[in-house]
Amino acid sequence: MSQVFGFSGDNFCHGGSIYTNPKEASFFQSLGHQADVYYPPQKRSRISVPFVFDGEWFEQKQKTSIESLPDECLFEIFRRLPVGEERSACACVSKRWLMLLSNICKSEICNKSTNSDDKNKMEVDSEEFGGEGYLSRSLEGKKATDVRLAAIAVGTASRGGLGKLSIRGTNSVRGVTTLGLKAVASGCPSLKALSLWNVSSVGDEGIIEIANGCQQLEKLDLCKCPSISDKALIAVAKKCPNLTELSLESCPSICNEGLQAIGKFCPNLKSISIKDCAGVGDQGIAGLFSSASLVLTKVKLQALTVSDLSLAVIGHYGKSVTDLVLNFLPNVSERGFWVMANANGLHKLKSLTIASCRGVTDVGLAAVGKGCPNLKSVHLNKCAFLSDNGLISFTKAAISLESLQLEECHRITQFGFFGVLFNCGAKLKALSLVSCYGIKDLDLELSPVAPCESLRSLTICNCPGFGNATLSVLGKLCPQLQQVELTGLKGVTDAGLLPLLESSEVGLVKVNLNGCINLTDKVVSSLVNLHGWTLEVLNLEGCKNISNASMVAIAEHCQLLCDLDVSMCTISDAGMAALAHAKQLNLQILSLSGCTLITDRSLPALRKLGHTLLGLNIQHCNSISSSAVEMLVEHLWRCDILS
Repeated sequence: MSQVFGFSGDNFCHGGSIYTNPKEASFFQSLGHQADVYYPPQKRSRISVPFVFDGEWFEQKQKTSIESLPDECLFEIFRRLPVGEERSACACVSKRWLMLLSNICKSEICNKSTNSDDKNKMEVDSEEFGGEGYLSRSLEGKKATDVRLAAIAVGTASRGGLGKLSIRGTNSVRGVTTLGLKAVASGCPSLKALSLWNVSSVGDEGIIEIANGCQQLEKLDLCKCPSISDKALIAVAKKCPNLTELSLESCPSICNEGLQAIGKFCPNLKSISIKDCAGVGDQGIAGLFSSASLVLTKVKLQALTVSDLSLAVIGHYGKSVTDLVLNFLPNVSERGFWVMANANGLHKLKSLTIASCRGVTDVGLAAVGKGCPNLKSVHLNKCAFLSDNGLISFTKAAISLESLQLEECHRITQFGFFGVLFNCGAKLKALSLVSCYGIKDLDLELSPVAPCESLRSLTICNCPGFGNATLSVLGKLCPQLQQVELTGLKGVTDAGLLPLLESSEVGLVKVNLNGCINLTDKVVSSLVNLHGWTLEVLNLEGCKNISNASMVAIAEHCQLLCDLDVSMCTISDAGMAALAHAKQLNLQILSLSGCTLITDRSLPALRKLGHTLLGLNIQHCNSISSSAVEMLVEHLWRCDILS
């Protein structure tokens, strides 16, 4: 001890003072001949200076922290942690620890243990790492960052595993990069579905990491990812043989080579969607179909520069295709559709959608009808060169057709419309015309023909030429209708609609008359008298001549009605009172938007109806006070209220 403090044993004083200054000695109180106890002053300023003893300086040592360890050492510690709460707790310590933990792969977890029980536990933990992929996570906008992806990777590893990840947009300051996807690839080997929309900061490296770490991937959706190229797609094709669905939209760097690799290395691919990818051409489509033709069932090609050759390849190799969508293919001509249909490869095709393709002509569509004998559903949109003759020829050839929808096909007239009904055979169940301006309301004298007994659903939407004369003929041709949707037909009046209602033999279930402004209470009264026993959905939105009389008739006859929309009708408190006094009415959805005559006096009626209501729309009901709305919200706690 004497050597430490710089004096010898001979100079040590026993029981006496060692201070020359009496004031210094006053700080000690004697306890006897052999001991002194130090009492510091009660108030003393703290001064951080080195301590001086006999001329030597001694500095305080800094505290040692685990943060002083390099990443390599921490990594070795973390990979020995069991999967579960311990890893999650460590991830919450700091961003550094989180990123280190998120980059530990399943193969890097240390399973060595001397104790047999601990060894078994570690093996179980290793098997549970990543789970089976039961969890789903979605990041949008500012929340899409690398740190959140790392947290997802660590947090889901022991809770069933991440099965589906969706990223919409990215943080403008700290967006998703390769680092975040690498964390997902390391910690989520169970990932089966990945969707990236508008993530420009992610390039090939990130997708390659996913391909290497998530080899169970089944669904990949890339939209507006300009930095992802064929290199990434090739890696996915080689590493993810279980890929079944691929969707590519607005990815200009993806070209033919990537699609060829997908077709070659993904034997389970069942669905492919390609939209607005400027680098994709005939070679890519040919390479894809020639290799994956045995299992590929759903194909969607939109806004591509492919030519007739691609359609010829689809017609030849698409032996398993059941759903085909061709939208805005400006370089495809009539020849392409003709060759596709006559290649005799689309015998399993059941659903066909064609939009904005100038190659859809009378000849091309007629060939499709003959070459696709099992075609059941067809949707034609903006087919500017299709006329009545082509439509009738198609319906004659398509012997299995059950549903036909025509939208913005302005060369189709009344003759084509009725020609479909005359020639569709006995299988057509649904017919829809939307915004077809070629329809004119002409008085037609039709020879006696067999009615279309199979038609169950009729939709006429925004066809201004559709009027009373056409509806009167329809009533005779379609006696088995159950769903009628006539929207935006300002020329239709009671005289035109009544024959259609009276001709229905099986009872209407769903009726939509939205925007038919010239209909009156007479139609509603006739409708509920004839079909109230089957009517479940009734939409009268915008029918300004519908008043309280209709509500009285509905309350009296419609026992099965569950959805009623009388928005912007002339309904007042009296009409609501009549509806509330219905004995067997069980409304679930009621829309009163824009009914300005309904006031706070309807509050008791709404509360009574609220026993069965699940949805109530009282937007723009300006005569209902805010206090009444608050009371409704309080009492109708089961009901979603829009106000």
